[in-house]
Amino acid sequence: MSDRTAAPGDERSRHARWRRRRPLRTRLALAASAAVALVALGVGVAGFTVMRYELVHQLDLQLTQHATLVQQQNRGQGPQVLYAECGYLAAPACTQIVPADPAKDPAPPYLLPVTPATRAVAAGQRGGYFSTVTVSGHPARMLTTPFGSGTGKAVQVALRSDAVQQGVRQAGELMAAVAGAGVLLAGVLGHTVARTGLAPLARLTATAERIAATRDAAVRIDLPPGAPAGADEVTRLAGAFNAMLGELEQSVAAQRRLVADASHELRTPLTALRTNAELLAKAERLTPGQRERATAGLQRQLREVTGLVNDLIELARDEEPQALVELVRLEPLVAHCVETARDHWPAVVFEYAAQGGPTLPAVPARLVRLVGNLLDNAAKFSPPGGPVEVTLTEERLTVRDHGPGIAPEDLPYVFDRFYRASAARALPGSGLGLAMARQIARAHSAELTAEAAPGGGALFRLTF
Repeated sequence: MSDRTAAPGDERSRHARWRRRRPLRTRLALAASAAVALVALGVGVAGFTVMRYELVHQLDLQLTQHATLVQQQNRGQGPQVLYAECGYLAAPACTQIVPADPAKDPAPPYLLPVTPATRAVAAGQRGGYFSTVTVSGHPARMLTTPFGSGTGKAVQVALRSDAVQQGVRQAGELMAAVAGAGVLLAGVLGHTVARTGLAPLARLTATAERIAATRDAAVRIDLPPGAPAGADEVTRLAGAFNAMLGELEQSVAAQRRLVADASHELRTPLTALRTNAELLAKAERLTPGQRERATAGLQRQLREVTGLVNDLIELARDEEPQALVELVRLEPLVAHCVETARDHWPAVVFEYAAQGGPTLPAVPARLVRLVGNLLDNAAKFSPPGGPVEVTLTEERLTVRDHGPGIAPEDLPYVFDRFYRASAARALPGSGLGLAMARQIARAHSAELTAEAAPGGGALFRLTF
């Protein structure tokens, strides 16, 4: 015999799978509709309860006032049915006085129901109470209350409640209609809210799917006009997604440009390498001078290609390896770089002045590469015997040369990869040194800028 009872875990699992299969718009519409419907139903039930209480309360007040009037008008009277015609409830109220002792009941029969609870009220054993009764086939509201303290009697007053019950019924029908309309309205509003509120998210999803299908990072999500700061969360998410797409597009473009530029830069030295290698393969046909020139050219081109490949590898690194970061005192590091540059560029005068220097977390080898690139760039453009001024303070490092300087049209591009100004195209280098220097600076939370120096030359500032 199979067990048809589902375990609670299976039920929760089915519910979770149902939620995952439903679109977010459907779930949001259902949630919003359910919330509004519950509010509408709650308001309807609360309104019906309050209205019913007020109608019954007004009837109870009338009964209390009439019972008080009967007590005042019939003091000293014995048990009796005061209004015999109340059998038809034609009088304003049906009233009777009941003793605690059944032996003292009047001869005419009571028209209102007399119960042991009625006798207990007459005997003072319990307080008065309201009850719903039927008199001559009509619904009525009855109050049973002591006639007076120590009198041994109780007075019963009844009023027809047809109008009250009819009013309660009509109020219930009206509230049910309003609640039903509220539920329908909740469904419409939930669908509208879900469709309108998730419209930017739907556009975001469609854009992401389009990018995944076409690999076109130039696609953007259409955003409503207005300040992003005042937009809703979904619109801000779409704006952030557009910003991310912009960064992705720039990254892809930079990657493609890097590959194109690298292939262009490598083509010339590789061609020269192949030519010299073919010449050396026929060394027996060359004179000693030709072999020496071919060998020197091959070695020079190998160094150029090696340096270019190393520079490309360095530029491909987006951030510094954390395992190599340590606290570095910049003053001795810059002094070491200046001494190295003096050995490498003996025709250039390096003037170094240190006015303190910061200690910062960094990768020492990368900082040496940064400062070395700046010094090599300055020395490359300096005239023979011209000075290169290097100044280090607690806030920045400056490197100034007295060469031709940077033309205004070249200034925005000096840190671009493979960019070489017209004045530098005849000089050695690949155009990657300054690009690498800025990348290393930013990886160390510093900023590298370039400007034309007063009086001629170029001035580079590395601000920490």
